[in-house]
Amino acid sequence: MTEGRLLVIVEDDAVFARTLKRSFERRGYAVLTAASLEELQALLKEHRPGYAVVDLKLGGASGLSCVQALRATSATMPIVVLTGFASIATTVEAIKLGASYYLAKPSNTDDIEAAFERREGDPAVPLDGRQSSLKTVEWEHIHQALVETDFNISEAARRLGMHRRTLARKLEKRQLR
Repeated sequence: MTEGRLLVIVEDDAVFARTLKRSFERRGYAVLTAASLEELQALLKEHRPGYAVVDLKLGGASGLSCVQALRATSATMPIVVLTGFASIATTVEAIKLGASYYLAKPSNTDDIEAAFERREGDPAVPLDGRQSSLKTVEWEHIHQALVETDFNISEAARRLGMHRRTLARKLEKRQLR
């Protein structure tokens, strides 16, 4: 298969991956799926997708490695990162590594396809001046520590100065996906 409307979805949640795949196939895309960096690398040896959707958290691994691998195969491929726990730190890293767009879950096929089409930023986006809540700041700080430790909860807890179980409980409350 060649670029065209070939889409690769990198998602470890099999049900969500299957749902996205069917939805994009109904829109005329040929869809490949991978659940890990290793599976993605195997696919990229035989296929050159024109589009990609990558989950930020793949089991215990980071989807950012997948973004990097995809960007290495194509400088122009639209890559959309999906996450259930958006933070400024992970957004910045995803964009630095080559993601075209970053969407928080739940996002649907319309949102993702619109992100594929966006080529430039919007300087007219409203700057509402709303300050972040303490919970939001804490959550972003936790996520930055997780990104810096490649999602190692024990090391992130150590860097945050909290017990590992305390961090694990906080993460359970937010249901990372």
